[in-house]
Amino acid sequence: MKPIYINYLNALDIEALAMTDAEIIGAVEAGLVAQGNGQTVIEPRVHLEPDPSFHGHFNVLRGYVAPLDAAGVKIVGDYVDNYMHGLPSEFGILNLFDPRTGTPRAILDATVITDMRTGAVTAIGAKHLAKKSSRVLGHIGARGTAYWNVRLLDHLFDFDEIRVHSRRPESRDSFVARLAADLGKPVMAVADWKSCVEGADIVVEASRLPEPQPLLKTEWIKRGALVVPYGTMSAVELSLTDIMQKIVVDDWGQCKGGKFGSLRAHVETGRLSEATLHAELGQIAAGLKPGRQSDGETILFWHRGLSLSDIALGKAMLAKAGENGIGQRLRFA
Repeated sequence: MKPIYINYLNALDIEALAMTDAEIIGAVEAGLVAQGNGQTVIEPRVHLEPDPSFHGHFNVLRGYVAPLDAAGVKIVGDYVDNYMHGLPSEFGILNLFDPRTGTPRAILDATVITDMRTGAVTAIGAKHLAKKSSRVLGHIGARGTAYWNVRLLDHLFDFDEIRVHSRRPESRDSFVARLAADLGKPVMAVADWKSCVEGADIVVEASRLPEPQPLLKTEWIKRGALVVPYGTMSAVELSLTDIMQKIVVDDWGQCKGGKFGSLRAHVETGRLSEATLHAELGQIAAGLKPGRQSDGETILFWHRGLSLSDIALGKAMLAKAGENGIGQRLRFA
């Protein structure tokens, strides 16, 4: 047997890549287009909860993207109390394989990949589903994915006003300071949900609730807004879907099952079903179904997170690393 080597990118390598906003969005959208064209296999994510007292769980995401000639598995831990230990809430590993032989190809730190690709899916959703004239962003949550939500959305829309709220003032204030410095514009920390959400053109809800609680009120959503709720536990009212002209998800197979997700109760009560679903985002990205068709449409986009987005961004990172001599090559066999 010939020697087998694995390309390895750790967190420092990925930081050295300095992926641009456009590179991140472009890579993830290519994966979504492949999904829309039926060129992917997405297995519904599975969860491992080691012990309820640990206040966390692992997500295992699996997929295949034919145009990228890659299969992948990502394991990411999500532990809400990690801030008490000076740690991010999420750590992840992405493994890429040759889909024809199963040969391991690469191992990448997937902590920042998870954050980047989540922000990219939020931004791509807004690209197709928000008003082009959107000028006010209301963002609930300051966890790792929140930074890339705001950064990549602002890359596309160049907002006049960015509002941020999160439960802990210390995380909220440091998050706002980082965003303001990196975006080169004011970012407003607000003290409550209503001040953040009411009247915003784009509303992103990325809260960290221990159990479902309807903190985001339907009456605060203005006509023509795009609402993107993706908290692990629901923070929205059942009535939220009633005001929507279109409901879009990233993958219906993942959204219709499982115990987690911001619209779980809407699926269980029949408010969100194959009959009420407008499209998957990949179908819109591939041009097979329409996105926003008028400024008056109020639209909801729910994404659970796709293995194909991790795979697509991981492949783009490996390509850039190869061009720039970044990373390590490990002997496997």
